[in-house]
This record gives sequence, structure tokens and C-alpha cells, in this order.
Amino acid sequence: MNKTAVITDSNSGVTQAQAGEIGVYVIPMPFTMDGKHYLEDINMTQDEFYKRLAEGAEISTSQPAVSDVMELWDRLLATHNEIVHIPMSAGLSTACHTAGMLAKEYGGRVRVVDNKRISVTLRQSVMEALELAKAGMNALQIKGCLERAAYDSSIYIMVDTLKYLQKGGRVTPAGAALGSILNIKPVLQIQGEKLDAYAKVRGVTQARATMIKAIKKDFETRFAGCCGPSDMWLQMAYTHDREAALDFMREVKEALPGFEIHMDPLSLSVSCHIGPGALAVACSRKIKL
Repeated sequence: MNKTAVITDSNSGVTQAQAGEIGVYVIPMPFTMDGKHYLEDINMTQDEFYKRLAEGAEISTSQPAVSDVMELWDRLLATHNEIVHIPMSAGLSTACHTAGMLAKEYGGRVRVVDNKRISVTLRQSVMEALELAKAGMNALQIKGCLERAAYDSSIYIMVDTLKYLQKGGRVTPAGAALGSILNIKPVLQIQGEKLDAYAKVRGVTQARATMIKAIKKDFETRFAGCCGPSDMWLQMAYTHDREAALDFMREVKEALPGFEIHMDPLSLSVSCHIGPGALAVACSRKIKL
């Protein structure tokens, strides 16, 4: 019997194909478009999603069905001793809390990790969980390592359009209209469990500069003394426009030389709330054995 299975959700950016390659299991996040239910990376592609979005589809998101989560756990526990389950931050979804409640019925064989992350920083936690398991740690020890490092990360994300933040109630219709006229690009931040406003700037160029400046400031303050490539991961994410993301990556590499940068498209269930054209830069401290 295998020892420890590692599970995450598709908000980590890990696709079903990638999951098979690296040896983890990914629960697809559900969402609804025009009243029809979809599962990310199962019956909706990135291209089709943004096509439907441009056509004005009505979108909402939800958490995975309890039955789907438990069925996966039961199946894996038939071949593994225990499970480390790493969903998106509890501050951004109720899925983590739900999983934590369900895990109480499994006698310690399922450990749910809330390490306050999403997207590329959540993916990095998944990769580190695999390494910790290979090093001989059990599920409880892995949970402890990841949760102690929960706040050792930052994400800065530029939203290209206010339309979807307005739909989610984060921006008023009047504010969205004015922002569009003035070419306002909000820069949001995640440092821990919450998504907060960081800055409002004019245009994409200024937004990109603001995000790079913010990451560099974190390296100089929050992560002072351990901010180089040997101590930190540097990551990027985007919605829909890969060419713009690659151009931004070149800018980030010039500002922060020496880093290998991992970049993923943001998950569709995240994109539901921010729309196309978003760019993000992130960092997280490496967990060292």
C-alpha cells in the first residue's frame, strides 16, 4: 500500500494531465454558465470559456460536491495509508472548511491543510507536499509544515476590466463605469487568506510596474535576508492573453534576475470573478528539509 496521497483542487492551476504526471489528484472546481454546470478541465476548455465570456454568459461558482470529495477520499484510502488534502484558502472559499468537517469522520487518515494560498502559490505548496512525503513525513507533519509557512507568500494581480468585480459586488456600477473611462487598472493583493485592494493605477504599463515594485519591496522587507533564488520561488499567472503574460515575464526577469519563473493560466473558477486580461506576479518562501 502506498503511504500518502496528495490532493488539491483546480484552483491550484494543476491540470488533470499534469496531476497524472506529477502524482497528485485534482478535484475540478465547479461553475455555472447560463444555468448549465461545468467542471474545470473536464467539460470546459480555457478557449471555450473565454469565448462564452465574451458572448456575455452569466457565470457563478460553487464548491465541489461533498459526495465527489468523499468518493475520491474513499477510493484513495483503499490504496494509501493517508491523505494530505490541500484546497484553496479558507479565506477565499468555504471548500476548505467543508473538507475539514468531513475529515473528522476519517479518524486522522485525512489531513486538510489551510495554508492560505491559491493559484501558483497553492501549486507550489502541492509540490512541496510531494517532496515532504518523499522525505518520509506523514500527513500530519506535512500539514504542520505547510501551515507554518502559510503567510510566507505574496500575490499581486492586475485586473484588466472592472466588469466582473462589479458583478461580484466588489465595485459599484458607477465605479466600474468611471474606472473604464479613466482606464483604471486595480492591483489586488493576497498576503494570507484575503483578497484586498493594493493600488489603483492608470493603464497596464503602470500596473505592471506597480506589481514589480511591490514584489521587490516584499523581498526587501517581509523576506529580507532570504530573498534570493535559493530561498524564494517566483511565479506568475494570467487570464487568457498569454502573449501579454510572456511580455510581462520578460519585464519581471529583468527586474529580478536569476529566478526561474513558473507561470500558469489562472483557473477558470478564479477567472469567473476577474475576467480576461489579468496579470499576476507572486512569490513564496521555499520550505527546506
